[in-house]
Amino acid sequence: MQIKTFKTSIFKEKEELLQFIFKYVKKIPENSILVVTSKIVALSEGRIVLIDKTISHDEMYEKIIKSESDFMLRTKHTWLTIKDGMVMASAGIDESNANGKMVLLPKDSFKSAKFIRKELRKKFKIKNLGVLITDSRLFPLRAGVVGVALGYAGFKGIRNYIGKKDIFGRTLKFSRTDVADSLATSAVLCMGEGKEQQPLALIIGAPVEFTERINKKELYINPKEDLYQPLFENIKRIKF
Repeated sequence: MQIKTFKTSIFKEKEELLQFIFKYVKKIPENSILVVTSKIVALSEGRIVLIDKTISHDEMYEKIIKSESDFMLRTKHTWLTIKDGMVMASAGIDESNANGKMVLLPKDSFKSAKFIRKELRKKFKIKNLGVLITDSRLFPLRAGVVGVALGYAGFKGIRNYIGKKDIFGRTLKFSRTDVADSLATSAVLCMGEGKEQQPLALIIGAPVEFTERINKKELYINPKEDLYQPLFENIKRIKF
């Protein structure tokens, strides 16, 4: 598997996303996945909030998080939230590389990935193509961020081993591989988190199953059935 990143200009608010992609991505081979950071998708959608200096930063932050998340819990360092079926800090609101503004997550990352894929396939005349929209997240009790898939299109996001045999013939009961987030982590590692200006990447030769239709809930787990369920025992009801 190979990952190629693209050094770009700074993406501006309300800039046309497809034109931006076509400016830097001149060729996409079959069986590739284009990775797009969620920030430029959100900027293209105008998902920006100006910082209101008439109220405190914490008050404004809490107000926006409340409107953007399904569940929120104040912790020592930040707000722990659930949005779109994922645990994340502060509903994904980002002030880094935002020039004094708050950037929200895209409105619907799966819908955006599907649209980008459709236009890319048309332009480059290819069949097997995936599009992956990424963000960053923290794992419990681990330092540093890794990539996460907010939305994707064109490939299956999970590989299911349940019912299959291991190398000693034992039937696997729980094993599944999170393909989408694994690819996101690989891409984010190469794209960077600072001033690299590499919001686009191309993954070539990824071990994925390309498909026309995806199940955008295939990675979701009900909090009551999650391994970390004790952390969520205060949650009464969450809509997915």
